[in-house]
Amino acid sequence: MVADNTPVIIGVGQYSEKVGEPGYEALSYMDLGGRALEAAIADSGAAQPIAPAIDTVGAIRAFEISRPDRKPLFGGSNNVPRSMAARVGANPERAILSTTGGQYNQYLVGEFAEAITAGTSRCAAIVGAEAISTVLALAAKGEKPDWSEEIEGTLEDRGFGNDGLMEMGLFAHGATGAIPLYALAENARRAKLGLGLDEYRLKIGELFEPFTRVAAANPHAAAPKERSAEELATITTRNRIVAEPYARMTVARDQVNQSAAIIIASAAKARELGVPEDRWVHIHGVTSATELELSERPDLAANPASIASAQQALEIAGKTMDDMAFIDFYSCFAIPVFNQIEHFDLSVDDPRGLTLTGGLPFFGGAGNNYSAHAIVEAVQKVRGERGKFALVGANGGWMSKYATGIYSTEAADWSSTRVAKVPDADNGVPRSSEPFDSATIESYTINVTKKGADAVWIGRNDAGERVVGNGDLSHEATRLAFESGSPFGAQLTVTRDDRGRNIGRVA
Repeated sequence: MVADNTPVIIGVGQYSEKVGEPGYEALSYMDLGGRALEAAIADSGAAQPIAPAIDTVGAIRAFEISRPDRKPLFGGSNNVPRSMAARVGANPERAILSTTGGQYNQYLVGEFAEAITAGTSRCAAIVGAEAISTVLALAAKGEKPDWSEEIEGTLEDRGFGNDGLMEMGLFAHGATGAIPLYALAENARRAKLGLGLDEYRLKIGELFEPFTRVAAANPHAAAPKERSAEELATITTRNRIVAEPYARMTVARDQVNQSAAIIIASAAKARELGVPEDRWVHIHGVTSATELELSERPDLAANPASIASAQQALEIAGKTMDDMAFIDFYSCFAIPVFNQIEHFDLSVDDPRGLTLTGGLPFFGGAGNNYSAHAIVEAVQKVRGERGKFALVGANGGWMSKYATGIYSTEAADWSSTRVAKVPDADNGVPRSSEPFDSATIESYTINVTKKGADAVWIGRNDAGERVVGNGDLSHEATRLAFESGSPFGAQLTVTRDDRGRNIGRVA
């Protein structure tokens, strides 16, 4: 018999709505989270009420409260986890608001599993939601509902968690969000492969074409339509460049109204609640890892921390990637998926598939909560094919943080911990904070916004230190070098503008 203090997933749930579709309610993200938690409770099949038994709730931080300079447009709860819990009648002893990062829901699975094993928790829930699509739709109509809530009770706010993410040098030069930052890494990979822009965009399309088929069959997907590799790769007015090499259809889609929840209990509590054992899913390994900051990575295209996380989770589970029947690699952009499949020697058309949801560009990039949806799908898959295993890889920042989980209905022995942290790397490239007069380009992107286009580059100064800057697109030779898609290795002369930015011209 499974030991009483073994952590098991007993219920999972998702909820979504689309603007203008039948039944659309314009729910807040607290309401959406409550619906997902309600679905997870129902999914457990418990004979006894679960909500009163939940002693810990961890809420995933929504995008609109993920940066200190942003305030919720319609207001929000002073205690998001308790607001979501209250919607199902739960009043947990602990309420936790996560840090920013798409890896955190997977990380919390490991944290809560350890707490259950240690006896400091008996039943815990992870819940998160985004209502970005509704916020934009209502704001466009000039509507401003009041989503503010005041709820009593303790709150463990773990902060924004943006350390290691906000690289001010890159931000100052226009790489202020995920799209241009990932594009810098993606173009570094393209340079290593020696591919032109059109060739590389087709490679991205070939990777993501199977994802669109999964999304098309998923009722919670934000963009449920099959698309060919060529359609994803072809630049059109609708599928415009957002930052080289990315076309709009191949980047994470954040305009969603989606929520997901996971309930974990001790085996003893699951029995007490009358959860049938055929609903139990075991946690075979959870690992987390932190990467060097983007501008100090020796290889701008690589993400060894994510590889180490996946590899260690498999080792803890006593399995290999070949043993995984179901896989979901975090797919906000192509490069996190490419890094994994290259290491594990998988093809883009692996018959198992590389996503369980349809991926962030097609299912939807539900803020920091996407991988909770992947975990829900993994749980449902392994319940349906008992004894098989699923792997979920969760990514945060700009390939900055990673967490991996392994799941199966096969029992896991928790007499020793199955949670591990990968040691941090210490081989960062030295970065210069001093003025410099010349640089060699390692990677770049042309970031396209409503204000226009900016060329952002990362390179080395004459001392071999990592430096960043902008390309002067008003200079003909420089513009041609960047727009050709092959400025790699170009020598720049660098001056500083009145804002202190490094401006490079092809020498």
